[in-house]
This record gives sequence, C-alpha cells and structure tokens, in this order.
Amino acid sequence: MILSFSIPDRYSGCKPDITAIPPHKATTDHRIVGHWIDLDVGKPEIIVNIDRDKARRFGISTMEIASTIRTALFGKEISDFKVGEEEYPIQLRLKDENRYNMASLLNLRISFCEEGKLIQIPISAVADITYSTTYGAVNRKDMNRVITLYSNILEGYNGTQINTRLKNLLKDFDLPEGYELSFTGEQEEQQESMAFLSKAMLIALALILVILVTQFNSLIKPLIIIASVIFSTIGVFGGISTFRMDFIIVMTSIGIIALAGIVVNNAIVLIDYIELLKARKRKELGMEENAFLPLNIATECVVQGGKTRLRPVLLTAITTILGLLPLATGMNINFNTLLNDFNPQLYFGGDMVAFWGPISWTIIFGLTFSTFLTLVIVPVMYRISIIIQKKLIYLFNPGNRVSSM
Repeated sequence: MILSFSIPDRYSGCKPDITAIPPHKATTDHRIVGHWIDLDVGKPEIIVNIDRDKARRFGISTMEIASTIRTALFGKEISDFKVGEEEYPIQLRLKDENRYNMASLLNLRISFCEEGKLIQIPISAVADITYSTTYGAVNRKDMNRVITLYSNILEGYNGTQINTRLKNLLKDFDLPEGYELSFTGEQEEQQESMAFLSKAMLIALALILVILVTQFNSLIKPLIIIASVIFSTIGVFGGISTFRMDFIIVMTSIGIIALAGIVVNNAIVLIDYIELLKARKRKELGMEENAFLPLNIATECVVQGGKTRLRPVLLTAITTILGLLPLATGMNINFNTLLNDFNPQLYFGGDMVAFWGPISWTIIFGLTFSTFLTLVIVPVMYRISIIIQKKLIYLFNPGNRVSSM
C-alpha cells in the first residue's frame, strides 16, 4: 500500500513537518505492519554564507567562490598527460585529508588583481559556514515534488478494504496549502486496470450486439440475449460475496469478459430454436414468413423451446463448470506415480491457483446463476417483447400484420 503527497513547485520553498503528515495517524491500524517514507530530512548539510558586501569590496563574485570550492572538492581537469598513444586527464583538487577538513576549505585562497598587484585572500575573509540538515533526495512526479509512504498489510487482510478505511480516516484531515494526497501503488494500478477492462467489456458487448443484430436482423432479440450477460455479472458478485472471496480486479474482470462470450450462447440457442418453432407454425398455418402468430400459439412456441433446450443448456453449463473446478481449486495430480504406483498424490492448491482461481470462480458463479435465469427470464422477456411489439404495431399501423422482430 502506498500513499503519495504531491507538492507543486510553487511551494518548493516550504519544508514539510513530517510529524504532521496524516499517514502517521493511518499506520496505527493494527492490520498494517511497518511503514517507510522516502523522504530523508536528516541528511547533514554545510551551507556557505557569503558576505556579499565584503566580496564586492574585494571585487570577488559568488561564482568565483563557488568555483574555487567546487574545484577543491570535486576537482577540475586542467590538462592531459600523454604516455605513448594514451592520454590521461590531470585533475586539480585538494588532497583527501584536506577535502574533509573545514579549516582547509575556508583557508583556500582566491586570487584577484588590484592596481596591478596579485592579491590572495582566504575564503574565510568573505564567507562563513553553518551546519544544517536537508533532504536526502528530491523525488518528482509530473514535475511536482512527491513524498511517498510505503507500508505492508498483514496476511489475511484485503488491500482494497484497508485503503477504503484509510480514506475515511484521512478525509477530514486538513492538508497544508499546496499539498495533495493520493493513493498509489496497488490502488493506482487497480484503478488503471479497472478503467482498461471496463472499456474492454463495453467493446466486447458492443461487438456481440452488432453481430447479433446482423444475424437476427432485429434489435429486440439481441438486447434480450445481452440481458443474460447482466444476469451472469450479478451471479459473479453474488457468489464472491456469499463465499467471502477476494475481488481480484484484474483476474475477476478478465473472467467477466470471458464469461460474456460464454453465457450468450445459451440465450442464442434458446431464442434461435423458438424462432425455428415459430417458422414451422407459420408454415403449418399457411401464413406469410414474417406474419404475427396468435399470442397463444407464440406462447406455445416459447414454452416448447424452453422445454426442448432445457437439457442441452444445462448439460453445456454443467460440463463447463465441472471442467473449471480443478482449475479453480488448484487440483494437482502426479501422473507419474498414478501410472506406476496407482497413487495420484492428489492435493489442492499451488501457486497457479492465485492466477487461475479468480478467473475460474468468476466463470463458475456467473454461468451457474445466468443459466437458470436464462431458462426462465429470457423466455419471459421474449414473450413480453412479442406482446409489446404487437400492441405498438396495432397502435400505429392497425392494417399492418407483419412482424419486424
């Protein structure tokens, strides 16, 4: 879990009081273990204070003073030493024992000319030093300074729930002017993943709808079929809540997208068979191809279609669910010992169940719930659509007896 504080550059002169940062309040939660902050304010710092009036009297600029100190500490390449074809740079700087001695640094001479004479004065004549502390590093994101607090969560607790609780703890906290608080890390990744997968889900549903509309030459039937996807989503969240499973955003969302392509098959098979029965009835009665059937005959077709497709729909769902159970539970079989010693060494779990488990359970819950609703709700919705469309056509065009379904 990561909390980030963004400080815009217009407040770069302020030095935040770490004890006032709200995560110190948040880390009192017993479900959070350990916390680390990437802001080190205890790094020693030596500040060179230049007396500009004195430096001006001597005709010395601050750049000359800074350049002298920099050369003494970090060195300056003044020439090259050539041996054969190799060239070696010559660096000018103080010896090691003097570079870490403040007295030696302050006694460095700065040379300047006055009335034709070369004069040298020590840095201590125009500057002094003070000891302080500063930031160990300045981290930035999007050009703003960022302070980040990291922490771990005890095993058995959900990061999303902890983040929700921390947001409630921090919502009344008054941040200093210019500060912004945001949850990053896992929370930020989940939000990005959810946004991407939501778009993917909408695109998938749109493609399914377009294909169904072109195949059925109708808008009502595809909408009824798409309703089965909504039923499956209800089943997913209901199953996760009932069995108190963790909602893994990425894995569960991938499962929901895959589920959308599976559950529509049952509704397609059911509605397509009902349409086939209606076509047969029209032929028996000598009616036109798209003519409306009497409501009682259309209802018989809907009921008969549900009865006939009950077994294949249930068998398809059951076989899919049974096929996913080993993947969902992480069932492992040692085929080597099974074939040689007739001992399968069966066990459940493993590393892969963390990845495949949420996807499999998502499909199992959604398919179980949507299958039963498809066999009941879809025929009901189909019959209601017949009644509504028939009334609308009779209302706006009483002479028209042709269905546009």
